[in-house]
Amino acid sequence: MTVATRTAAGDEAVAGDEAADERFATARAVADAVLYEGYVLYPYRASSRKNQVRFQWGVLMPPTYCEADGSERHSARTECLLQPDPRATAGEGVLHVRVRCLQTQRRRVEATVCEEPDDHVATSGFTPVDALDVDGARHVEWDEAVDRIIDLSPLDLRWGKASEARRAFTLEGASETEALRGEADGTLVGRFVRERVPVDGTVRVTVTSVGQGSPYLKVAVTVANATAWDDGPAARADAMASSLVAVHTMLAVDGATFVSLLDPPAGAAEAARGCRSDGTYPVLVGDETVVLSSPIILYDHPEVAEQSPGDLFDATEIDEILALRVMTLTDAEKAEARGTDARAAAIIDRCDTLSPEALGRLHGQMRPVEPMEPAWPTLTTPSDEAADTTGAATSGTDPAPWWDPASDASVDPWRDTVTVDGIELGQGSPVRLHPTGASDAQDMFLDGRDATVAGVFADVDGGSHLAVTLDDDPAAGELVWQGRYLYFHPDEVEPLPTRAEVEKRA
Repeated sequence: MTVATRTAAGDEAVAGDEAADERFATARAVADAVLYEGYVLYPYRASSRKNQVRFQWGVLMPPTYCEADGSERHSARTECLLQPDPRATAGEGVLHVRVRCLQTQRRRVEATVCEEPDDHVATSGFTPVDALDVDGARHVEWDEAVDRIIDLSPLDLRWGKASEARRAFTLEGASETEALRGEADGTLVGRFVRERVPVDGTVRVTVTSVGQGSPYLKVAVTVANATAWDDGPAARADAMASSLVAVHTMLAVDGATFVSLLDPPAGAAEAARGCRSDGTYPVLVGDETVVLSSPIILYDHPEVAEQSPGDLFDATEIDEILALRVMTLTDAEKAEARGTDARAAAIIDRCDTLSPEALGRLHGQMRPVEPMEPAWPTLTTPSDEAADTTGAATSGTDPAPWWDPASDASVDPWRDTVTVDGIELGQGSPVRLHPTGASDAQDMFLDGRDATVAGVFADVDGGSHLAVTLDDDPAAGELVWQGRYLYFHPDEVEPLPTRAEVEKRA
């Protein structure tokens, strides 16, 4: 098994690169958005406070640095499930693994200094400067990033047998210069000096059976920084040069399909719960043969909106709002943004030339939604007693639609109850939380916490939800007064004995 490291633009192609690029094409747009999320934020200037602390996602630092700073990590692990195709034969089941990350490089700015020695022949030297104005761009010192790709050789899947591969890689260091010349006459006015240090890492892939008789395989990919760090305690920005940044893993499979960990089929639910990713969140991208495991929480099948004209490095913001804000920047602010980073300059130029039609597409879209009859009973579905065999209503009035306040007459969250494990739960019932992870990812932090039921709410699909407050939350009383609760499905709570029951047993 071999590994190749290259820039995303592709230095010299290595064997299998083109095939791998095509295999991961469906995940590339989303992966690019993840890779550069937060790289440089509006107003896209190096002097902005937003851009003083950068590279927050998926940073893997040298192990010894992490020992001194417990808030950082040196490795990330992805676990996901494969469902083999029973029709596949030996050699047809193949796993493809690609790791992507950024490698930072420090960019310094130097201005040209003309010297005239005794022989009166002018020569040029360079001196470091804080800023250099060139053709409407104010260039400053800045940490840039190089997109790195680490492709592993395809791994054959052997049904019922474990497979494992481990490989080391090095992101090479370099020192480079780039001349800065005036556009009008080509005069050399300065230069960029870029430096990056080598970064070592490892990728380990294991494929194992979930259990005897299980049709599923568990795939685990661990990416780790293995760079030596001998500088002792240091500022985070200084250690960033020896780090893997925005690390994410893409997996593709032939002869099998991946199982959704967010919404697994009933038969795979237990196996899905056994997957434990650390620092990454694997989701399906495109079809069920590709997975993107990123340091940012996504849902299955994420997409970049086709109306978006380009990256803004802030996927939580609205493109239209950011574009309009960029248009309001002063000429001096735009000059600094253009000189901060080439990617920031591209944003400024794109927003300045955005056509009214392109801006209009960012404003919103109207999409028709076909009405669908639910295949399950809902609060708006007439009961069997309300309709005769021909489907005609037997009562004089139709049931109130869900948006009509009259429909609330049939429910009362403060008096309604729901049965869990043979115990009736309602307002005031003590419970212990066991989130399944199928809704809010942050629910994992509440596992095992004791809570009290505030109410039992019904949704329009006929489901029940328990509104609870945490017993050890000092703000519980304030949250109840505001009507703010945490909501869980009945199968996510464990009934606890009431205080009266405990005292009675004692």
